[in-house]
Amino acid sequence: MTLTAARLDRIAPSQTISITAKARQLKAAGKDVISLSVGEPDFDTPRNVKDAAIRAIEAGDTKYTDVSGTMALRQAVCEKFRRDNGLDYRPEEIVVSTGGKQVIFNALLATIDSGDEVIIPAPCWVSYPDIVSLAEGKPVIVPAGSNQGFKMTAEQLEAAITPKTKWLILNNPSNPTGAAYSRAELAALAEVLLRHPDIWVFTDDIYEKLVYGGFEFTTIAQVEPRLRERTVTMNGCSKAYAMTGWRIGFAGAPAALIKAMDKLQGQSTTNASSISQAAAIEALIGPQNSVEEMRQAFERRRDLVVRMLNDCPGLHCNQPEGAFYVFPDLRGCLGKTTASGKALNSDEEFVTALLEDEGVAAVHGSAFMFPGHFRVSYAAADTQLTEACTRIRRFCEGLR
Repeated sequence: MTLTAARLDRIAPSQTISITAKARQLKAAGKDVISLSVGEPDFDTPRNVKDAAIRAIEAGDTKYTDVSGTMALRQAVCEKFRRDNGLDYRPEEIVVSTGGKQVIFNALLATIDSGDEVIIPAPCWVSYPDIVSLAEGKPVIVPAGSNQGFKMTAEQLEAAITPKTKWLILNNPSNPTGAAYSRAELAALAEVLLRHPDIWVFTDDIYEKLVYGGFEFTTIAQVEPRLRERTVTMNGCSKAYAMTGWRIGFAGAPAALIKAMDKLQGQSTTNASSISQAAAIEALIGPQNSVEEMRQAFERRRDLVVRMLNDCPGLHCNQPEGAFYVFPDLRGCLGKTTASGKALNSDEEFVTALLEDEGVAAVHGSAFMFPGHFRVSYAAADTQLTEACTRIRRFCEGLR
C-alpha cells in the first residue's frame, strides 16, 4: 500500500520554490549567488502597516476571527474595491484567506467537478494548472506568445471554449511576463464571455498597483459590469504593500460562492492571522505613498533590466506593462555549448547552467507552460540587477 494519495500524482512541486531553494543552498555553501527567481518585493513592509500590527498585539487582538475575516477588514476590502476598481461589494461578498493562493484553491475546489475545463492563457503562473488538476479539472492551456504581447486574444478564447468549460483564469498583470490587458482587450474578452453565460471568470489582480509608463489598470468586472455575478476578483497585500510573509489574500464574488469558499476554508485553515488582518486594514485604507515609491523604483528597474538583457546575444526581451518580471526569449542560445562545456538544449538547461556557472538564479519558461524563455524577477536592488545582467551577458557571450 502506498502512503500518498493518487491525487498527488496529478501535481508537481512548485518549480519557482525549487529554484529559489537551490539558490539558497548554493549561497549557504559559499557560492556568490544573485537570486532573481523569487516573486516578492525586496522592500520592507511600510512602517504604518507594521505599527498597526504591533497595536493589534498590544490590544490583545490575537484570537480567532470569523473564517472569512474580521468585519473591519472585509469593510476595508469593500472600500478598496470601490476606490480603486469602481466595484461595489458588500462584506458578505468578501472572503479573506491565508494568501492569494488559498483564494484560488478555495474557489476552484469549491466549484470544479471531475472533467470540468479551465481555460488558462500561457505563459501562466505555475500553480494555476496544478490547482485545477488537484480539483480533478482539466487545464486548457492557450499559448499567447510575445508577438501578441503574451496576451490571449478574443478569438483564442472563443476557440478554447467547449461545453465543459467552467472557468477562465486571467492574471492581470501577469506572472511571469508582466503583460497587462488594456481596457479594450478586456472588453473584447468580455464580449466572448457574454455569449457563454455558464463560464465563470477568476481574475488574479495581485500586481494591480505595479503598472508602468502611464498604463491604466482595469479589471474585467469593472470593464463589463454584466460579468460581475460570475466573476471572482482576487487581490491581496503581498505585492503592492511588500507583505508576502503576512499571508493576506482576498476576493470579491457573489455571496453564494463566498459562502462555499468560507465552508471549505472553515475545514482547512479557518481564519487568516488576526495580526496580519489588522495590518492589512492599515495597508488598504491608510496612506498609500509607499506604494507609489515602490512602483517608481520597479519601473526604473524594469527599464534597466530590459535594456541590459536586450544587449545579450541570443536573448530578446519584451518591455512589460506591469508586475516585476521580464520573460526573455532565449531560443537564440539553444543548441549551443557553454564556456564550461555544458550543452544547452532546453530552457531548463539554460537556467541550470546560468546558476552553476555565473551564480544567477532565474526560472525556466517551461515551469510557466511556455518553453524557450526564462523569468527574471527585478524585485532586487539596482546594483544587484546590474551585476546579474552583466553576468547573464557574459554567460551568453561565452556560448559556442
